[in-house]
Amino acid sequence: MASHPSASRTLLGSSLALALAAPGAFLPATAQAQATNQPATLSPVKVQGNLIDDYKVDEASQEKFTAPLLDTPKSVQIIPQAIIQDTNATSLEDVLRNSPGITFGAGEGGQPLADRPFIRGASSASNIYVDGIRDAGGQTREVFDLESVEVIRGADSALGGRGTGGGSINLTSKHAYLGNGASASLGIGTDKYLRATADGNWQFSDTSAFRLNVLGASGDFPGRDAVDYKNWGVAPTISFGLGTPTRVSLSYYHYQTKGMPDYGVPVIRNTATREFPYMTDDGILDVSRDTFYGLYDRDYRKTQADIGTIEIEHDFTDRLTLRNATRYGETLNDYVLTNPGDGQVKYDAPTGEYWLLRGTKTRWQKSTTLANVTELTGKFDTGSLKHSFNAGIEISRETTKNASYSVNTTYASACPSVFAGKMDCTPLYHPNPSDPWAGSFTRSPLSLDAKSTTQAAYFFDSIQLSEQFLVNAGLRYDRYRISGNSVPRGASAPVSDEGSWGMFNYQLGLVYKPAPNGSIYVSYATSSTPPNMSGGDQDSLGVSGANSLGDLKPEKSQTIELGTKWDLLDNRLNLTAAIFQNERRDAQIEVDPGVYAQAGKTRVRGLELGINGQITPDWSVYGGYAYLDSELLAGAYNNVNVGDPLTNTPKHSFSLWSTYKVLPPLTIGAGAYYVGKTFGGSGQGTAGGGANATYMPAYWRFDAMAAYQVNKHLSFQLNGLNLTDKSYYSHNNGNHHADFGPGRQVILTANLKY
Repeated sequence: MASHPSASRTLLGSSLALALAAPGAFLPATAQAQATNQPATLSPVKVQGNLIDDYKVDEASQEKFTAPLLDTPKSVQIIPQAIIQDTNATSLEDVLRNSPGITFGAGEGGQPLADRPFIRGASSASNIYVDGIRDAGGQTREVFDLESVEVIRGADSALGGRGTGGGSINLTSKHAYLGNGASASLGIGTDKYLRATADGNWQFSDTSAFRLNVLGASGDFPGRDAVDYKNWGVAPTISFGLGTPTRVSLSYYHYQTKGMPDYGVPVIRNTATREFPYMTDDGILDVSRDTFYGLYDRDYRKTQADIGTIEIEHDFTDRLTLRNATRYGETLNDYVLTNPGDGQVKYDAPTGEYWLLRGTKTRWQKSTTLANVTELTGKFDTGSLKHSFNAGIEISRETTKNASYSVNTTYASACPSVFAGKMDCTPLYHPNPSDPWAGSFTRSPLSLDAKSTTQAAYFFDSIQLSEQFLVNAGLRYDRYRISGNSVPRGASAPVSDEGSWGMFNYQLGLVYKPAPNGSIYVSYATSSTPPNMSGGDQDSLGVSGANSLGDLKPEKSQTIELGTKWDLLDNRLNLTAAIFQNERRDAQIEVDPGVYAQAGKTRVRGLELGINGQITPDWSVYGGYAYLDSELLAGAYNNVNVGDPLTNTPKHSFSLWSTYKVLPPLTIGAGAYYVGKTFGGSGQGTAGGGANATYMPAYWRFDAMAAYQVNKHLSFQLNGLNLTDKSYYSHNNGNHHADFGPGRQVILTANLKY
């Protein structure tokens, strides 16, 4: 891993008002000195984890964070490996269940079936990074090679460049370290769950080591037996010069999946030929969780990711380090699936049933990234001022190729008389995935063939003015250009388009430390969203309503935040609280029929609380609460959704995971998760898109675990997920389909460690 496993900051125990009013109440019995004189390097030795069971870690892995998280004037939550393991999380979506306020959007149209996290009301699928470098492409990410997941909330283009203003996610991967160690796990469970992982590290000289992580997994989606998966991955890393001033690391990551894709169940979208009776009040077709509209004989999804990285670090002194990282990555997302929300529905009198003419959704997407980052990290003094800085240059080139498939059906299940002459029909309320189908797929010409380039420079500085006051500042300038061919919506032939923008963003924060173990801060930050990614997902061209991308300017976001952070109980427990306002403006909307302008605007105001660490040496907690008051301030000319909450932005959400060591070998744990009423939609609010067409009802979910340490090498862990077998929805496109969350599942894992 690039640096230390990092600490989380979700908060559940104190309010911001209380912290501001009575900071002395949080003072420890003994003041704790802060360790600020360690060299800022990315030496893999730091990865070594006697803290692997900790729920609290104090520093982010990215060197752009030039101060410990306690003194960073920004909401940063870090989900450590201990939480990933204890909750038996296997995907990015599983991990982020522990981050209140983050939801996942459904794939549809320009948004692929892939990870689509929403942070503070903004789709952040394009704001996912691995070890600080943007991780492009439509992917569904695994955790077998992850040390931690870092969630940065609010406008943060100063940190990562172009973004959608809600925040970003950084995945911190495992690296080689000095020492020998090996671990393996084998999990079996209900719904045909089978998962095996192995993690080995071998030191082969005084300064060199090799690490290998492997994964194999298969199973069904709990509660939806028709949906299955089979995944495998391998991630080797070799490092030289560990523990010396010059270190070199070479790593490779390969992960691929194959399985039955799932587009859930239809949502309401009535037309003359599409009327869904017996809808619930939320607009989602009222069918049981195991109702599946896909076809075994036709539908599939395959993904693959291959990423290689070379990282070089050199310590000039114990106060100055130079790092250079070069990465090439290639991802593929390939599927043909049934979209029940796109199919026609008609009532057939002879059979007395409603019938669905199955719709399809297809995609072939290949993305590549070539990036190089060079940064200098260090410390220096100017008189009485103490600086901790990071300065860097980033150059990258990304390509995206999208195409769809033409599906040629030669044989399928017969349709009733109401669909005379049609094929591939199924009863709306009891579809049969075993319906026969025969035919072929032909990949169509590319609908998008785009290339983007970025040249950027950035600088961050944490300035200690005194023992009680610090200033954190950061700025970044990006020169971003995209060009290529695409087929605009409603067109039949590709058109060429291009655009280039210079984007300047910054962040500024003031930190007041009433005690060494606490901080109170106020901060302001900005973000820029190029027109081609205003939906927050994949690069696209041919923006509706504009002659050229070059005619548009980037959307702008800004965040103002007031917060506090405290380390308590001899640094075992961390509490955080923040109130904030996020605004996004200059989104392109239709202000009059056929007339477009960059006048769209959204706003999210909220409160976030978090707690992580140990209340006692045997009692660990990790959780938080998020209140998000979102609103579309300016939208389409008819103001259909103006004043409504934003899509995928629940007002209330909560998570709390806790474990207790009952006996030295026995640990038990439980988790409670709440997500409030969440409106669906394919749009971003400012870009239109049915923010209140349908919604996902609020739900509670409860998990539990028990772990037993047989000896120092062998342990067993039993996890019960969704114990009450709650039927709930996890994604809602709003215009087409809603996806069920997983049902109850029980998993037993054997862990072996040497």
